[in-house]
Amino acid sequence: MCAAELGPKYNRVWIPDNEEVWQSAEITKNYKAGDSFLHVQLEDGTELSYPVDPAALPPLRNPDILVGENDLTALSYLHEPAVLHNLKIRFVESKLIYTYSGIILVAINPYKQLPIYGDAIIHAYSGQNMGDMDPHIFAVAEEAYKQMARNNKNQSIIVSGESGAGKTVSARYTMRYFATVSKSSSNAHVEDKVLASNPITEAVGNAKTTRNDNSSRFGKYTEISFDQNYQIIGANMRTYLLEKSRVVFQSENERNYHIFYQLCASAMQPEYEHLKLGSAEEFNYTRMGGSTVIEGVDDRANMVETQKTFALLGLKRDFQMDVFKMLAAILHLGNVEIAAVGDERSSINKHLSIFCELLDLNCDKMARWLCHRKIVTTSETVVKPMTRAQAVNARDALAKKIYSHLFDFIVERINQALQFPGKQHTFIGVLDIYGFETFDVNSFEQFCINYANEKLQQQFNLHVFKLEQEEYMKEDIPWTLIDFYDNQPVIDLIEAKMGILELLDEECLLPHGKDENWLQKLYNNFVNKNALFEKPRMSNTSFIIQHFADKVEYKCEGFLEKNRDTVHEVLIEILKESKFHLCANFFQDSPVSISPFTKTYQITKRPRFDFLLKCFISKTLMSGIFQFRNSLSLLMVTLNATTPHYVRCIKPNDEKLPFEFDSKRVAQQLRACGVLETIRISAQSYPSRWTYIEFFSRYSILMTQQELSMNDKKQICKIVLQRLIQDHNQYQFGRTKIFFRAGQVAYLEKLRSDKLRQACTLLQRRVRGWLQRRRFLAVRRAALTVQQYFRGQQAITARNLKETWAAITIQKYCRGYLVRRLCQLIHVAAVTIQAYTRGFLARKKYRKMREEQKAVVLQKYARAWLARRRFQNIRRFVLNIQLSYRVQQLQKRIEEQVRGSRMHYGHLHTNGSALHSRLSTEDLEHLNEDGELWFAYEGLKKATRVLESHFQSQKEIYEKEIEGLNFKVEHLSQDINHLQKLFREENDINDGIRLEVSRLTSENLVRCRCRSTAQMSLWLSKYCGHVFETSRLKQMGPLVCSKMTISLTLNLEVTVLLCLTAEAHVPTVPKEYIGMMEYKKEDEERIIQNLILDLKPRGVVVNMIPGLPAHILFMCVRYADYLNDADMLKSFMNVTIDGIKQVVKEHSEDFEMLSFWLSNTYYFLNCLKQYSGEEEFMKQNTPRQNKNCLKHFDLSEYRQILSDLAIQIYHQFIIVMENNIQHMIVPGMLEYESLQGISGLKPTGFRKRSSSIDDTDTYTMTSILQQLSYFYSTMCQNGLDSELLKQAVKQLFFLIGAVTLNSLFLRKDMCSCRKGMQIRCNISYLEEWLKDKNLQSSNAKETLEPLSQAAWLLQVKKITDDDAKEICEHCTSLSTVQIVKILNSYTPIDDFEKRVTPSFVRKVQAMLNNREDVPQLMLDTKHLFQVTFPFTPSPHALELIQVPSSFKLGFLTRV
Repeated sequence: MCAAELGPKYNRVWIPDNEEVWQSAEITKNYKAGDSFLHVQLEDGTELSYPVDPAALPPLRNPDILVGENDLTALSYLHEPAVLHNLKIRFVESKLIYTYSGIILVAINPYKQLPIYGDAIIHAYSGQNMGDMDPHIFAVAEEAYKQMARNNKNQSIIVSGESGAGKTVSARYTMRYFATVSKSSSNAHVEDKVLASNPITEAVGNAKTTRNDNSSRFGKYTEISFDQNYQIIGANMRTYLLEKSRVVFQSENERNYHIFYQLCASAMQPEYEHLKLGSAEEFNYTRMGGSTVIEGVDDRANMVETQKTFALLGLKRDFQMDVFKMLAAILHLGNVEIAAVGDERSSINKHLSIFCELLDLNCDKMARWLCHRKIVTTSETVVKPMTRAQAVNARDALAKKIYSHLFDFIVERINQALQFPGKQHTFIGVLDIYGFETFDVNSFEQFCINYANEKLQQQFNLHVFKLEQEEYMKEDIPWTLIDFYDNQPVIDLIEAKMGILELLDEECLLPHGKDENWLQKLYNNFVNKNALFEKPRMSNTSFIIQHFADKVEYKCEGFLEKNRDTVHEVLIEILKESKFHLCANFFQDSPVSISPFTKTYQITKRPRFDFLLKCFISKTLMSGIFQFRNSLSLLMVTLNATTPHYVRCIKPNDEKLPFEFDSKRVAQQLRACGVLETIRISAQSYPSRWTYIEFFSRYSILMTQQELSMNDKKQICKIVLQRLIQDHNQYQFGRTKIFFRAGQVAYLEKLRSDKLRQACTLLQRRVRGWLQRRRFLAVRRAALTVQQYFRGQQAITARNLKETWAAITIQKYCRGYLVRRLCQLIHVAAVTIQAYTRGFLARKKYRKMREEQKAVVLQKYARAWLARRRFQNIRRFVLNIQLSYRVQQLQKRIEEQVRGSRMHYGHLHTNGSALHSRLSTEDLEHLNEDGELWFAYEGLKKATRVLESHFQSQKEIYEKEIEGLNFKVEHLSQDINHLQKLFREENDINDGIRLEVSRLTSENLVRCRCRSTAQMSLWLSKYCGHVFETSRLKQMGPLVCSKMTISLTLNLEVTVLLCLTAEAHVPTVPKEYIGMMEYKKEDEERIIQNLILDLKPRGVVVNMIPGLPAHILFMCVRYADYLNDADMLKSFMNVTIDGIKQVVKEHSEDFEMLSFWLSNTYYFLNCLKQYSGEEEFMKQNTPRQNKNCLKHFDLSEYRQILSDLAIQIYHQFIIVMENNIQHMIVPGMLEYESLQGISGLKPTGFRKRSSSIDDTDTYTMTSILQQLSYFYSTMCQNGLDSELLKQAVKQLFFLIGAVTLNSLFLRKDMCSCRKGMQIRCNISYLEEWLKDKNLQSSNAKETLEPLSQAAWLLQVKKITDDDAKEICEHCTSLSTVQIVKILNSYTPIDDFEKRVTPSFVRKVQAMLNNREDVPQLMLDTKHLFQVTFPFTPSPHALELIQVPSSFKLGFLTRV
């Protein structure tokens, strides 16, 4: 930094402070190059002269607008005080625990449960890009999952930090995220098993320490395996450096591993009686730290939870009891008391028997070899007694060994339970490992932990450097080598040849190796030879190593013992002989792997020399540091083969107080975890990076009109920057971004603020000038008025009074004359108007009387004509009846004559022959000479022709009359429709009566016609028979034949006349339908196939009534009911329901098809109700519809099935709509800015240029409205009921409001006043859409109320007590948690806006304490309102429904 940057007055800087690490100060006097003091004023008002070094000036403070950013790399000035201050503001004031620092997620432990880890939060982060949402552990998990799916590359999430910083919880939430978003469709519950492994490993590997109640005392790398569909199929766990010493020793206020206390808390239960346990205070290994209980933790309940997770992983009760038996044996072993017998001997009391009983060991052997040891030489074996201290160490070593094996065994069984049969496609590893540690006393464990962190830090530095290089190369920025800290010298000091580790292993091989000897070797090799190794001045038992984070002093005591990690061989042999299979299996010989990359050596029982060789190899290859180094090497290989993601957990204070920020402790951890190193690397190059669009939107206010007139925004940005920043080395132009040096964004922000301040000053000047001029003019007018009245008062004299009186008198008479004249004119005009008006009314009344008289005359003639027509119809009817009666009488007479003729037939036949003999041929010819028979026949034919011509003429007349009547009906239809609307109820009754009368009349006429036709056919048949008989009678004689012919002719004429008369008076009756579809049972499959499965709604529903397929299906149901065929009806209903289910399943993502069949299922259900015959559904039916009700079967059971099916279709229908619109909501409602001049773009930092590729389209509010209109038009086109449509729209609006509000809660950059204006504008668009579609009654607007109140909260003033009260009264739809979250997240866009103070937030929170609402932050976007299907009877008559040919249902017949 140069003096010119620091120099100006009122600039703010950071100066070191002993308490707060850094303190903000404002420069009170211009600083010049060469000044030795900087005059500043602290925030508390204290003035100070701070001595400065020109080579190291105090760091500048960022503008307030940049404070509280999501990403530390978005800060213009990148240095330690800026990072520390940004974290403090976010953590203490905004209550935000996550912050990005480039590729690192910094997670600060809040020591308080926060509502930010629910499933709703997981779904909100799922599919989002890392910079679009607020920093979160779920965002890191989503980035890893997305990169794995996109690049098919394995990922790793490295979670590190101090004990108590929250590493375990962060790793647990990461695994829970993967289990939720990648849940498989199988029933294996793999995700649950993966999550269930956490409680078990925490029980056996976590313990209470002074820093953390649930501290992980081991490192863990969990590989979560995924298949080709990126669904979890299994997992595998690797552990590192279990703290075995905790089993036998705990410091003050610490505990042993949780599982021991859980077991002791459950000791009184019957299933644990054989373990002979008691309370934790009774055992040495659990009471050593003096703290056996953790406040707020129920060990017995946790034991139950541990057993459940064992069972979930398939580890049965027998296995669990074996594990608990081993744990109980360790506790009893710790209670074994070893007494000293002399100086070199020891003895054991009776407490060893319980240990041996549980593990089924030889008690005498165990008692002997706990107090003795065997020394094997090349020539002999010596048994030597041990001192009490040595025996205690042997006992503790045995306990540690057993627990170590048990821990490894449990991890192995967990891995077996998480194994998967398929092939692993990719994996994501979650590394939960200890961070850099430094205590007052540091030993072997801290050395191994810090060694591992050195390796991880090296990998981290190389990865950060690689990302920076890739970014520069992608943007074509000239690449210059960045100097960064390389900790390879420290790693070489530890692990190189003749390094610390090799010297440690070498000393461990010596029979009499000691810690002091090893330390002396370190002094000899490294003191004054390696700058990273130091010898403490005041100690000869310690050494100091300069790690990347800090200097650490290690005590050499115990290094060799912990590295050897050995138990006497005889004790191991005793454990091998145990009859308890689990204990014996722990200590069986197994192959020893020298390294992950070399072959395996098999060690078996051999003679004495082989035994010595075995001891040598085990000491060399199985030392603690050797095992740890191998596992660490394998871990680094794995991490280097994956894409890493970093989570650094920070402990804010040592007292575990919620949201308390200890700057010293945090700064120490930031230095140790590599965050500041990332910042330093970024600050050396171009830390601030903006896209051209972002830069143009933010700084367009600094551009001139000439520059804005250009079309190329990229060129505009280049020109503006060259004008604003003269030093071209301070920025670089990339392909898509502009790169800035540190401080340049702050400079641009200052220019922008100055420009806005000038504009505000100009506006204020103009407004104030206008107000002052307005006030001046008002005062001037008032002065002139006062002066006028004052001067007028002085000018009044006596003459003026007389002249005034005279003028008044003249005015009086003049005005009186004018008023009288005007009154007379008005009077004349009024009389004239009255005359014309009365004449007009009289003429109107006269015309009305004439019209009424003429109407009476017309009514008289019309009524007379109607009466005559009625009389003629009655007379015609009576004549028809009389004619029918007379014809019947005539028929009876003819029948009597026929019977008489038949009676005389025999007589005539007997006399025929005599008569024939008498009459000659001449006589017969004489009889027929006059042609009497033929004359009768010809007359009959003429009569027939006359009747036919008469019938044809009458038919033509009737057809003409019908055409005329049809023409009249067409013209009168509109009048009839209007009258039907006015008298609907009367017309319904009249229609019913008219239909009934017409039906009866038509039936009578049909019967008459049928009867007449039948009679005519009967008489014709009789006539033909009699003609045949006549031909036979001709032989009998002409006299008989003549009589028979005459009678038959008369009968035939009468019959034909009657039939023709009846046909002439009976009109043709059209065919009537009764609303059924006739089908055959074998046609059911064809009906379902054509009407349901193959029917396409697009293009079909345009020209048909709503629900036509449903009506056709119900008409088929009516036909089956009409036949009273239960099997046929049941079969048809089942195949129909199955067909609907099948078509819905096949088109489960097709919105139009789901809408179509939701509508038809609803109509089908309503038809079953409407025609069920139940009174509650028949109230609105017409009489004709009531006649069409089902007669034989009750289908209420099928109605319930259809109702459930309709609900199922509705839910799938809603899901499809939500899936189609959900990806548009956040871009359209939140991100898109339609209002001019309210751009909220700010510096975004590294995460906006994350490797996540934003492959989504740009959606606007118009996109959302167009999608809603598409949904609406499709639902209307498919005939969906209006109530169902309103419920669907309400559900959609709830989704829009919930998704937008949830995103607002998780995006601090969106919580600004300007964004509130944009949200309210978008809500008004939605309300306008509801109004256009006439959907105000759907209650959809009410579902947007929480979002509307949140937008209002962003805009309202938030300063005074009245403001707080107004917020509490207005925000009734928001919970307390949500209101506080918005207030804490409120982010000013410009310097003119003020942040919400913590005191105001606390004030609002206190006012809201009395509210009884759910403490839930996120709205449930999966919530579904209860759907109701209202009964709406169909207005369509079944008998009028036509089946379109496009349905291909020609095999159905309308009945």
